[in-house]
Amino acid sequence: MVVTKQTNIGAILDADPMTGKYFLEIGMHCLGCPSARGENIEQACYAHGTNADELVAKLNAHFGN
Repeated sequence: MVVTKQTNIGAILDADPMTGKYFLEIGMHCLGCPSARGENIEQACYAHGTNADELVAKLNAHFGN
């Protein structure tokens, strides 16, 4: 899976539930919430005041990209 800032969080978690740790690191503790799963990376990072590019890089490294 290749992750971009527009990738849906639910799709990432469905592809590999172990990626949840990266979201927890940015303070996103409500991963089971329907609205959280419906957000994309950019929206989540904006809401949590973190850098979307850094999260995308971590996720792509996790997926071997």
